[in-house]
Amino acid sequence: MKHTPLPATPARTLSTAATVVLALSTTLLLGACSGMSHQEKSTAVGAGVGAIGGAILTGGSTAGTLGGAAVGGVIGHEVDKPK
Repeated sequence: MKHTPLPATPARTLSTAATVVLALSTTLLLGACSGMSHQEKSTAVGAGVGAIGGAILTGGSTAGTLGGAAVGGVIGHEVDKPK
């Protein structure tokens, strides 16, 4: 079977642009987190990565983005818990 790429539609282009903007703004906002504990930073990074992953996996849906952010935030918080 021959693989043909999907055409670039306005919605697909907007979704890709939104994902890039989200990734860049997350990176910039994390630069302002110097007063946060290590666990708080891990939670924020997990939420950002989860939001990007959720947006990509669900084609940019709001529910997928928010769900990914919630799951990523919980994972980031739990991974870096003080022992």
